[in-house]
Amino acid sequence: MAVALSREPRHAGQVLGAADRAAGRNPQLRLLDRHVPLAAVLWNGGISFGGVLAFIFADLIVLPILDIYRKYYGWKVAGFLLASFYATMVGAGLIVEFLFDGLNLIPSERNAKVVEASVTLNYTTILNIVFLALGAVLVWRYFTRGGGLRMLRMMNTPMAHEHAHGHGHT
Repeated sequence: MAVALSREPRHAGQVLGAADRAAGRNPQLRLLDRHVPLAAVLWNGGISFGGVLAFIFADLIVLPILDIYRKYYGWKVAGFLLASFYATMVGAGLIVEFLFDGLNLIPSERNAKVVEASVTLNYTTILNIVFLALGAVLVWRYFTRGGGLRMLRMMNTPMAHEHAHGHGHT
């Protein structure tokens, strides 16, 4: 099944960047820090092995990201992506469940440990503080000396005229 894109984004990185902004950060990192501990709890509670995989994979079906696809590509492509992600999630869960069960690879004991994270003072904490301070200095410099406020104000005002980009329009 082929789907033609209704319009291309101005830059391919815009879709990924907008998706990351909608997600709050890198989707792969969100998948690891949010769903894996919850999947371990579900595994301990009795959900099937393939169900755990499908639960983790379901993180690809995120409404803000699908909304971004709808804005850039239209309803047809967004619907196609939703259907294909859902079918892939279900298919992967079933394949893993039956394959691992057939090869007797599913653990018989359900004793996954979910450890609470805690704040500790180590080298990463120090680096986080140093780079947070550096970031604050750079943001301050941008707004005080780099013309940041002027640029933000200019972005909110409409352009006075269209300029030609050499597309052959008269």
